[in-house]
Amino acid sequence: MLYLVATPIGDFNEISLRALDILKKAEVIICESTKETSQLLKFHQITGKKYEVLDEHSQADDLKALLELCRKHDVALVSDCGTPGFCDPGADLVRLCSRDKIRVQSVLGASSLMGLISLSGQRLDQFLFRGFLPAENKARELALLELRQQKQNIILMDTPYRLQKTLNDVEKHFSEKEIVLALDLSTEKELVLRGKLAQIRKNTLPEKAEFMLLILK
Repeated sequence: MLYLVATPIGDFNEISLRALDILKKAEVIICESTKETSQLLKFHQITGKKYEVLDEHSQADDLKALLELCRKHDVALVSDCGTPGFCDPGADLVRLCSRDKIRVQSVLGASSLMGLISLSGQRLDQFLFRGFLPAENKARELALLELRQQKQNIILMDTPYRLQKTLNDVEKHFSEKEIVLALDLSTEKELVLRGKLAQIRKNTLPEKAEFMLLILK
């Protein structure tokens, strides 16, 4: 059986009692990074766990081996933070388990997407979640040009070190739009800024940070 266990985005205490119970009972924990996950488990005094890694470098044979573990054991899947399977390689394992009739169960909790929406101050009945833009410049530019044609609210995210690059790209293509920028949610450094990007960038912004960005229609 595979449990999809949501883990904290920032504060290690932001985790459900059920998630802690599942992590204690799981025979195997599949994670993106053993460093990140072991820090979380150590904080909650959970030790002696067998870790397996599923990340962007995992190959088909790795997934096959993880699938067999899910067939034979109670396995917890976590991402570095937030809900696994959301913009991370865990989605591939969930799909394979579902295909092979291996039970998959959600253990809900922290979500950066829901955090951004709740902090936006907007009623978002509809939105386009674009997620990560392509890293390569030409493909990235094409994706942004396509997004300019959209008539919906748009949500973007990217890796922390591409914060400034993403802000540059959005200012180039959406300078007239109202923006909500959320940085380092659920940490002491949490910052939510609203306005046109030129106004937002008058603030002192970090070179890198965990972030999500809402472009209002």
